[in-house]
Amino acid sequence: MTFEQVNVQITDGLLRQWQVRNSTATVPHTIERLRSAGNVDNLKRLLMTDAPPYRGRYPFLDTDLYKTLEGVAYEIGAGTAQDGAREFFDEVVELLERVQAEDGYLNSYFQDPANPRQPWEDLSWGHELYNLGHLIQAAVAARRRMGDGRLLAVAVRFADLVVERFGPGKEESTCGHPEVEMALVELFRETGDRAYLVQAGLFVDRRGRGTLKHTIFPPEYFQDHLPFRELPSVTGHAVRMAYLAAGAADIYLETGDRSLLTALDRLWDDMVATKLYVTGGLGSRHSDEAIGDRYELPSERAYAETCAAIATMQWAWRMFQATGGAKYLDVFERVLFNAYAVGLSADGRAFFYDNPLQRRPDHEQRSGAETGGELLRRPWFGCACCPPNIVRWMAQLGDHVAAERDGALHIATYTGARIETPSIALAMETDYPWDGDVRVVVERASGEPYAIRLRVPAWARSVTASVNGLPVEGAEDGWLTVERVWAAGDELRLGIPMPVRAHGSHPYLDATRGAVSVARGPLVYCVEQQDCPVPVDDLVVSPERIAGAAVERSRDELPGAVVLRMTAEAAVPPSAELYPELPSERPAPGRTVPVAFVPHFLWGNRRPEAMRVWVRNA
Repeated sequence: MTFEQVNVQITDGLLRQWQVRNSTATVPHTIERLRSAGNVDNLKRLLMTDAPPYRGRYPFLDTDLYKTLEGVAYEIGAGTAQDGAREFFDEVVELLERVQAEDGYLNSYFQDPANPRQPWEDLSWGHELYNLGHLIQAAVAARRRMGDGRLLAVAVRFADLVVERFGPGKEESTCGHPEVEMALVELFRETGDRAYLVQAGLFVDRRGRGTLKHTIFPPEYFQDHLPFRELPSVTGHAVRMAYLAAGAADIYLETGDRSLLTALDRLWDDMVATKLYVTGGLGSRHSDEAIGDRYELPSERAYAETCAAIATMQWAWRMFQATGGAKYLDVFERVLFNAYAVGLSADGRAFFYDNPLQRRPDHEQRSGAETGGELLRRPWFGCACCPPNIVRWMAQLGDHVAAERDGALHIATYTGARIETPSIALAMETDYPWDGDVRVVVERASGEPYAIRLRVPAWARSVTASVNGLPVEGAEDGWLTVERVWAAGDELRLGIPMPVRAHGSHPYLDATRGAVSVARGPLVYCVEQQDCPVPVDDLVVSPERIAGAAVERSRDELPGAVVLRMTAEAAVPPSAELYPELPSERPAPGRTVPVAFVPHFLWGNRRPEAMRVWVRNA
């Protein structure tokens, strides 16, 4: 039996703060930028007789509208949409209805009469099916959250055209950028039309069989060098890889094809063991936004695209749905609070595209591919895939708090929330991730035995639990299970100790050999130059000093955050020689200095100075 989504409303805590920021700052900012960048005008111009040129250099800019529509649909459905959001939604949907071609095709770049390129002529780089995927996801969100089926009708017409052209026995091609696969499965779930599920399976199975033309990057970039089930490791463009895996997981969930699950498990385990940054970031190469080799994880050149973080969470959640495994949620949590959260500024109006784990003192490269602009996060990009992706994912965090299967409620993500199923309703109170105490109060129960399963994070050394003050045990395989006849007013408590931890890295990971990183709970920490009295490159921190760090709530530039204060060693400044001869004796220890570590997701909100996640251990 598969997991069923439950009704969750995030009510308090850090995730609630994020969602309020999304509705009040990030969504309005994104809508304004989509207007000023020309995304909306690219649709309007298709209705003009003497139209201005298409604005932008990429053929997939409609997806920025679709991702934003998906997030706005959640906001409207929750009653949290701000002024202008509903007007934007209606305007764009009406434009899409008007400009869609008679056969259902929809893409403002290829529908441009002045564009010499024709639809479907370059599936490797045209992104038409990628566009369709995001259109479908926005349409399904609008139908489910708003009860508005207009966009779904548009998406179905386009999807039907795709089935007609690429379906069984038809053109055996696929898209250069996976994404449509999981969207087609979702369209099948919404409409019941199995043709969409079949088409999703065809797209996964065709990859790796030479249907794409490889002009700029090799087949590995597109995950097109081997059939999906034969891939030995995650490879190529990081976002494409994780979207493809998420789509394959969706197909498994609907078909039960064990060969897909076998491949997914193998790829997942290899990724976590050899290719994932300590923050959960995926992708180490800037040149092709690719994952890289095993253990190729340089800190200052980490690409770790924000979209890849979202894609990794999508894959993780589907693997949890497929197996019930807590290990997937551990990665989901790591990505959520680190690799994903770092992509957005504290004020919600500036973004990282790539997310390094180190910033050198003389670093001048701007975030994103463009020259000039801000030294840290920037308000928009020429390829603006990440900001709207943040918008939609932030709006739907409630979908990833809990799920129900086999008469058991699985609580996967800790936050202040109200959770309802037909069998039970409860309120969850916690200050997670700053604090590990979780309180669950039952508000309604069925009078029948029912299990509540609380995830025990892999980083937790021990946990305590009680029901109505009486201790309970039973933590196994990452879950603490309490089954009983619940009654209104019952209180279930979970205590997760959060000592400060020091982490090393695998000896094959050359980039961080001899270094240590700092974590507390699900959060990875970093040191910024403004919190260190000596150059961060000269800072030496031992695991013993990390374990003794003082835990404080910040009241100044990072209000509410837990800051870690400790003493460290200031190494003697090194020789100016790049490759000096090594001394036969260990150098004398440096002087002791105070230092503060801040959550990595909050770095870069003050001044553009040096930063390190990995600090010297010797």
